[in-house]
Amino acid sequence: MLHVPKVNTISRRFRRFWSLRAALILLVLAPLLIGAAILTSMVLWTLEKAAEERMQEDVALMARAISLPVSDSLEQGEDEGVRQALESVFRIGRIYGAYVYSASGEPIAAVGAVNPSPRRAEVADIAAAGERRGTYQRIQGQDVYSYFVPLTDTDGQVSGLLHVTRRGSDFHDLITDLRVQAIAFMVVGGVFISVLVLLGHRLAIGRHFERLMETMARVEVGQRDFRAGGEGPREIRRLSTALNDMLDGIHRAEQELEDRRRTQTHLEDKLRHSEKLAAIGRLASGVAHELGTPLSVIDGKAQRALRRIEGDGPEVRALREVRSEVARMEHIVRQLLDFGRGSSRHYRDTSAGLLASAAASALEHDESSRSVALELDGEQPGPPCRVDPIRVEQVLVNLLRNAAQAGAMTVCLRWRGDGDHVVFTIEDDGPGVPSEIRDRLFEPFFTTKAVGEGTGLGLAVVHGIVTEHGGEIAFSAADRGGTRVDVRFPMKPDWDEQGEQNGNGREEREDGA
Repeated sequence: MLHVPKVNTISRRFRRFWSLRAALILLVLAPLLIGAAILTSMVLWTLEKAAEERMQEDVALMARAISLPVSDSLEQGEDEGVRQALESVFRIGRIYGAYVYSASGEPIAAVGAVNPSPRRAEVADIAAAGERRGTYQRIQGQDVYSYFVPLTDTDGQVSGLLHVTRRGSDFHDLITDLRVQAIAFMVVGGVFISVLVLLGHRLAIGRHFERLMETMARVEVGQRDFRAGGEGPREIRRLSTALNDMLDGIHRAEQELEDRRRTQTHLEDKLRHSEKLAAIGRLASGVAHELGTPLSVIDGKAQRALRRIEGDGPEVRALREVRSEVARMEHIVRQLLDFGRGSSRHYRDTSAGLLASAAASALEHDESSRSVALELDGEQPGPPCRVDPIRVEQVLVNLLRNAAQAGAMTVCLRWRGDGDHVVFTIEDDGPGVPSEIRDRLFEPFFTTKAVGEGTGLGLAVVHGIVTEHGGEIAFSAADRGGTRVDVRFPMKPDWDEQGEQNGNGREEREDGA
């Protein structure tokens, strides 16, 4: 356990050292150089042996070349001829010494720097053997190579022995030169091979891996759109493609996560808004029910008081104002009840044209809308749909009334089919709705009217009804210069029909009073 930190330190250092280039040097280049060195050593050893044998053959050839003249001169007793033959071979320069002995081992002639002075018995034995042979000797402190050639007369009898020597240093110098040349070749070849391998690694692999690392480094610092190029060998290109695919997958995953996060945030906001509207609706419904009875009592007593007073005095005018304010309060109570009650979901099969006509008829009896020109644009009876007719008619009436009360002179109501939806469009030529308050139009009790002229519940009720039907509502600028409202209802709701009503499918209104 005491040695674990040291082992971990060594392992970390090794991992820092171990790179693709280090692996190439240790696993490819080093074995290649070692193999080349071994092969060069084997070739050098072969060359050394061949050179040594060649030099020995040179000595043997020169010895055999003068053996015949020496034999003739020796047989004829011409010592001077023997000496001249020895001097002729000595002048070549490759011979260290040349010596002639009689068959009994007596020296006859000698040419060279060193006289070997061998023992007579040994020379006699070599001559008697009648065989040529070569051997390395040490003569007077000098390493030499000696070659012995028996001399014969015309009768084939051994008459003497020819001894030719060559310096051993000649052999050693030649072998040393070969070794120096081989080592120089190995060094130059090793450097050349190393440069080729490392340069090839750089051109074929290294630079492309550096580009991949640069790509990953750029992505790491935030350049998420940067991608690797498709250059290099096939394997590198496949690796670049895989890296780009991985980065694209990560980008798509991040986008999906971001979209889900935004969707979740939006749903949470809608949930909180729905919970807030539900709480406000319950409060409004409770307040409306509590106010309904006292208002009915006030209105009834004011009406009875008017019956007992004759004329048109201040008391009559005051009681009429009381009844007028009570009527306005009852209208507010009805809006509170419409906003606070849940969906009745009394759906009927009807058509868009009938719903638009019913809303237009209801608007004709509204005093605030009598000065407005209403235009209807759509086929009769129009596309079919399955909705709560009373609630949808209330949506259209509220939107038309808002356009009229906003100061529009002309209001157009159009309807059409759009796939599996029915679309109602209300356009006016009024002042329009400022873009900065469009997001607040459906908030309960938010109104742009003066105090006492609006409750801010009309569009909240409209939004609630549209949402109950699974539809959508959107405000935008109209071509006429005013406001455009698009309301989309699905032709077939996702839930089952609840309850049945007689006649044209209308349910009786709840006044909450």
